[in-house]
Amino acid sequence: MPDAYAKRLADATGQERHPDLTWTTAAYVSHVTDNLRTWAERLAGGYLAGVSEVPGYDPDLLSQARHYNKISLAGALWSLRWAVDGWAESVETALASCVVLQHATRGAQRAEDVARNNAHDAHHHLWDIDRILSAE
Repeated sequence: MPDAYAKRLADATGQERHPDLTWTTAAYVSHVTDNLRTWAERLAGGYLAGVSEVPGYDPDLLSQARHYNKISLAGALWSLRWAVDGWAESVETALASCVVLQHATRGAQRAEDVARNNAHDAHHHLWDIDRILSAE
């Protein structure tokens, strides 16, 4: 995933926008990074401490708190690579440990459900980036 994002954004500044979307290209990278880190942490809580109850979170509030639209593209891509490495390690261990999280609104989320949802999110936002770049 980091390579796919880096390739798509090779000629971008990170400040590109689509008129129908709120976030810049760098902001989408930052969102994917935070989503992977959040879920890696939640899975780790499951296999390290048996903590299965997890709340939802508002990605728009996180975007505001972290000022996604001000993050440099180079920094966002660096952070994505780091987050994917940690996420992959956490997912692998959670799968082996048969972790099941209880999400506040989604209900039971097996490690494989989390991995599938996270992968879908990352691919979906790559599509958002493609939309932004094709509108430029």
